[in-house]
Amino acid sequence: MLRITNKNTSETLYEYYKNAGYKLKVYDYPTVYAAGGKRHLREFDIEELLFRKPLVVSDEHTNEYYKGKVVLITGGGSIGSELCRQLAKMQPKQIVILDIYENGAYDVQQELKIAYGNTLNLQIENCSITHKKALERVFAKYHPQIVINAAAHKHVPLMEHNCIEAIYNNVFGTQNLVELCEKYEAERFMMVSTDKAVNPTNVMGATKRMCEMIVQSASTHGKVKYSATRFGNVLGSAGSVIPLFKRQIANGGPVTVTDKRIIRYFMTIPEASQLVLQSGAIANNGELFVLDIGQPVKIMDLAENMIRLSGVQGIEIVETGLRPGEKLYEELLVKTEELDKTSNSMIFIERDLALSPGKINTHLNMLREVCETGDDSQAREVLRKAIPTFKKPEEVNRAAEFAVHQKKSEPEREEAVAI
Repeated sequence: MLRITNKNTSETLYEYYKNAGYKLKVYDYPTVYAAGGKRHLREFDIEELLFRKPLVVSDEHTNEYYKGKVVLITGGGSIGSELCRQLAKMQPKQIVILDIYENGAYDVQQELKIAYGNTLNLQIENCSITHKKALERVFAKYHPQIVINAAAHKHVPLMEHNCIEAIYNNVFGTQNLVELCEKYEAERFMMVSTDKAVNPTNVMGATKRMCEMIVQSASTHGKVKYSATRFGNVLGSAGSVIPLFKRQIANGGPVTVTDKRIIRYFMTIPEASQLVLQSGAIANNGELFVLDIGQPVKIMDLAENMIRLSGVQGIEIVETGLRPGEKLYEELLVKTEELDKTSNSMIFIERDLALSPGKINTHLNMLREVCETGDDSQAREVLRKAIPTFKKPEEVNRAAEFAVHQKKSEPEREEAVAI
């Protein structure tokens, strides 16, 4: 007989039957998955490895805010395309997807055409957010009321080797959008950010932190309402570990994990997109939103569980070593005692002082000058000067290992004191 303890029931059952060697399926309730009101068995979804209920963030207030609005979304990737799916349900006046990569934008356009037909006004514009003249033509044509910036270079190892490109796209692209929002009198600008902007150890995280600083500074003197939203790693997004592990398992292995100690905070694509939309709708001006998404997940556990769920035998897991700029332990996204609450119990606001426009412009000018040299190493050092919290990964990882070691030693010290 299986005895359920304090652990989450689904996780306990999963562990029990997994260890017993059974292949797992889920018996669904008809209201969730089955057509015609019948229950059926289905494969265990990757998202269910989070062992928590999916967060439903959007509400009626959020839906009403976007209804009848012209919304420009930059970036048609995993998050950008899901933002379009969520927005399409809210009856906007028009959705404009702007992306330099036409295939992704085309795919979501065709998907939504099939789902909504002519009832949804959806337009595609192909250009880069770094190309300001082309970007301005889009603003002049559509006069968007709401702009959501989901266009960014996000791959940590790639951006370590392409620092200048990361600065051009992430930092200057965001600055272009802010300036055009002001010129064309948008109502609201929403910045999609990342938990890697918290005490960044890599170029990608540092550029995202610079974007947050630009947005917060603009909120102090601009006419537009600004906000930024941070979330953790997104399950199943392009370039994330889930698609990588799937490919590696399909090829017979090995599955590669950079370090078995790594932990990360995960969200699903719909959760991340709903968070962006709701936080943007409730923003007054200048907020930096973060989401409480519960406990972190060990990447090693994720790899082992995916191998078991695949049913393939003999797949090896290999440690390859930390990549440039990679943290062992992602910073806790939400420390509730240091944050302000919102009307949603899962959404918090970080207390952060905005820099003056003069200070931001000084940083931007320094970055422009160094980018003109074409020297990635110099650009990284200037970025480090602009972002005081930008640390070297070796320092952060050493400190994290020491903290974990100290925490493990605490029960032993307490026992010694008691004796």
